[in-house]
Order: sequence, then structure tokens, then C-alpha cells
Amino acid sequence: MSAEVKVGNEDLNLCFEKMMMVAAGNDGVKGVKMNGVDITEWKDIPLELLLRIVLLVDDRTVIVASGVCSGWRDAICFGLTRLCLSWCRKNMNNLVLSLAPKFTKLQTLILRQEYPQLEDDAVETISKSCQDLQDLDLSKSFKLSDRSLYALAHGCPNLKRLNISGCTSFNGEALAYLTNFCRKLKVLNLCGCVKAASDHALQAVGRNCNMLQSLNLGWCDNVGDIGVMSLAYGCPDLRCLDLCGCVRITDDSVIALANECVHLRSLGLYYCRNITDRAMYSLAQSRMNKGSMWESMKGRYDDGGLKSLNISQCTALTPSAVQALCDTFPALHTCSGRHSLVMSGCLNLTSVHCACAVQAHRSFNSIFHTAH
Repeated sequence: MSAEVKVGNEDLNLCFEKMMMVAAGNDGVKGVKMNGVDITEWKDIPLELLLRIVLLVDDRTVIVASGVCSGWRDAICFGLTRLCLSWCRKNMNNLVLSLAPKFTKLQTLILRQEYPQLEDDAVETISKSCQDLQDLDLSKSFKLSDRSLYALAHGCPNLKRLNISGCTSFNGEALAYLTNFCRKLKVLNLCGCVKAASDHALQAVGRNCNMLQSLNLGWCDNVGDIGVMSLAYGCPDLRCLDLCGCVRITDDSVIALANECVHLRSLGLYYCRNITDRAMYSLAQSRMNKGSMWESMKGRYDDGGLKSLNISQCTALTPSAVQALCDTFPALHTCSGRHSLVMSGCLNLTSVHCACAVQAHRSFNSIFHTAH
């Protein structure tokens, strides 16, 4: 990391020299005056201007700038609320251990990795130092254990967005424990967290996180109807739910979602082969049953029902049921370029079309007959 910082310092100095040359013109005077203050070095820049500059530069430059002088370090550490370290290809763990105690006002921290680097001690340091954190991305952190979730539970109670997709070592007990403390969660990504996303954990999510709006359970094949139904009853504001690859769920899960989650806009059921027409009709019927409710809340929530549905590889579905659903929710499209109703691998559903596709077909036929 020291080599990267050295390069960053050189870039920073070069940038400053060019900026000073432009500001001073060609009269050979070194530096410029700003509000009566001579600016000849980086550390001379007023802190208010510095914080504005920080918002415009990349995260590497921000880290370098924080080491220019103690005044800059204090200003940046106090004013910085968002940091992304996904560019760090190695030694991310040491970098987090070094930076987290300084950047204590962080609200968003992105630590997405291509290769696993983070370890539990880094997350524990984040939890102790960054207690205002609201958005944390730890995706693909294969080295993390339940210690990290327990640390977050005690140190970051204000979390609203948490991405732990691909963190395969987490267990359901630790996730359930986290929800007892992080009750403000609105977005939770558990894609691929096979051990963490258990029915027991989802019962805890439904019990504790009633503000949840988006949940990704993709490829969590231990998820069953008990877990999904707990979500439906406990998270009424749920808008986006990805159940792709949750092969154990049945129509009971979808029926509970249809009846309880009136704001549901996106539902992923890819490869959920236990889903039948009963689930499709329940979604369509829920819209009809709650017609007046939909209208009364339309302006307040901009909610028009389902806008995205993936039923690819749900081979038990029939055209009549899916067409009924498509007719009920006009935002579901099968037409070219829009495809918000995805039916890949369902060869028996090729006759299903959205309203605009049917209208386009009628218009074409009208033009064809008129021409002849």
C-alpha cells in the first residue's frame, strides 16, 4: 500500500503545481492569493475549499490528502461520509484497520472485493469506530466469520443497507442476532448466503426489520415457506424480493406475499419449480381485492403493483394463469426492449403477451389489410 500512497502523493503534487501555474498565469510568481492568504502549498488551502475538493476527487486521492498535514487530516476525517475501497486489490484489510479509526463519520462504506481480503478484525474495527454507518457493502468477503456479524450488531445499529452477498461462512444464528440490534434495515442482500439465510433467520428478519423494502435471497436453497411467509407478515413495506433458486418454496409463499405486501413491485422466482398457477392467480386476485387501496396510495407511493417478475424455468405454469397476471398488471411487459416479465425456459408460455405487444400486433394487421 505504501507504493500506492507514494504514487498518489506524486500525482497530488503534480496536480497542485499545474493548478498554481494556471492560477498565477505566466508572470513567474509562485502561488496565489485567496481571501488575503498566500497559497504556496497544499496545506495552505482553506478547509472549506478542501472539503469541496474532496467531493470531486477519487477515494485514493482523499486518502492521500488526509496525510498532507494534521489540519487536513482532521478536516477530512470529520467531513468525509462516503468511502469506497473496492479499487484496492491487495492489503485491503490493513488499509481498513488504518483508516476506520480516522474516518469516524462515515455513513457509507463500500468494501466489495474481487478476491477475498477482509478479515474479522477489520469489521470489528469498523464497528467500533464508525457507529454512524448506514450503508455497508461486504460482498464476496469469504474470509469473514460470524464474529463480524456480532460486531456489527453491537457497533452499527443505524445500518439501513447491508450487502453480505457471497459471504458463505455466515450462519443463520448470527444473522438472527444482528437483526435484534439493526432494526432500521431497509435493504439486505443475502444472495448466495446459503447457511445464513435459513428459515430461522428469516423469521427473525420478519420479527425485527419491519422497515425492510428490498431483500435478495438468490440461490439460498435452504429458504422455505416458513421463512418467506414470516417476511410477508413482518415486512409489509417489502418492494423487491429475489427468490431465484429458492427451490423449496411453494405457492404458499407467493400467496402470503400477494396478500400482505401491497407495495411489492419486483419478484424473482427463477427456477422455483414448485410454483403453480395458484400463485399467479393469487397475485392477480390481490390486485383486484385491493383496488381501492391501490388507488388511494398511488400518488403517495407511486406504486402501481408488480413492475418486474421473473418466472423463468417455472415449468408448471400455464398460459392462462400468466396471461391473467399480465393483464392485471400493465407494467409487466413481454414486448421487445422492455421485458419486465421474464419467462425464459417456459416454452409453453410463448403465447403470453402484454397489452402493448397485442396492440402493436393489431396495428400491424390493420396497416397490412389497409395496404391490400
